[in-house]
Amino acid sequence: MTDQKLDVAIVGGGMIVNDQILPSLYHLQRLGVVGQISICARHCTPLKALAENAEFATAFPGHGFTPHPALDEPADVYHAELYKEVIAGLAPRQIVIVAVPENMHYPVTMTALAHDQNVLCVKPLVMTHNEAAEIEFAAFDKGLFVGVEYHKRFDRRVLLARKSYQAGQFGDFVMGDAKLLEPYLYRDSNFQNWFTCDHTDPFVYIGCHYVDQVHFITGLLPQSVSVVGVKGSFPNGNVGFMWANGRVVFENGGVLSVVTGLGYPNEGAGSNDQGMIMYFEGDSCTGMIEHDDQFRGMAHTFTKGAGPGGSAYNYINPDYFKLIPWIGDGLQPVGYGYESIAANLQTIQR
Repeated sequence: MTDQKLDVAIVGGGMIVNDQILPSLYHLQRLGVVGQISICARHCTPLKALAENAEFATAFPGHGFTPHPALDEPADVYHAELYKEVIAGLAPRQIVIVAVPENMHYPVTMTALAHDQNVLCVKPLVMTHNEAAEIEFAAFDKGLFVGVEYHKRFDRRVLLARKSYQAGQFGDFVMGDAKLLEPYLYRDSNFQNWFTCDHTDPFVYIGCHYVDQVHFITGLLPQSVSVVGVKGSFPNGNVGFMWANGRVVFENGGVLSVVTGLGYPNEGAGSNDQGMIMYFEGDSCTGMIEHDDQFRGMAHTFTKGAGPGGSAYNYINPDYFKLIPWIGDGLQPVGYGYESIAANLQTIQR
């Protein structure tokens, strides 16, 4: 592995940057993988929230990022294409992390590749196969890395299932059922400005996690996809698909059903509802994989309703992403969310 630090430009400043990407980068900065960090958003409001995050100040003393636009700019001034200038300002073969709504993944990724930058993109990569093929060709042509941040691949339960499947311990996949329901409070967030029917739906946004899991575990490729959605209105009047049910038929004839939505109760122990069950045909027997990805054996009751939706009783997920004490100053990120970011960036560094 090279000792060269790589500068990182994040395009987007929303929830996933706050919850997973930026704290992961701060720790990788400690470890000598990441050099300078810059974050570009359309306006300064999300950048201020990231810069003023009190937990980051405690966990990563002395660390920060360069904001684009500047934090003192008026909040109502928008810079729709500022990301192009930020990407153009990087030295060649650094890293661009694409963390914008999925309808913007293609133009931002292609801009990064045009400027000889490696890319890590939040899922899903793009909205069409043709766009994915174009990105693949552009990356291979220049010898650049393009990764998709499917962090569930790094969940140990998924890796164990993959290992056992490859050892022939389950049989052939025939039928599966998955669900991923995000909390109702998403409807009151910035989602109402972009999560509209003309751009995306819950199956595209989060259902892709479990489609990818079936592929990652079994190696099977999807052959056909059908989705039914239920529309609803956001508080600002925009109409989006609040619920979606997808059916994916894989190349061996196996079928996966995926229920998704923005409707898990804020008062629930959640903070979302997710999990998967897969059935397999063996030799005169059947096999099964069952993952409860919501309740992972840990629950806390808070005295002041400190849960994601203000709830008191909460299921705690220690496996995805948490900041915990370690041997150094501040706090250390742990979990498959951090491991996914680290693995992609360390691969680029190599």
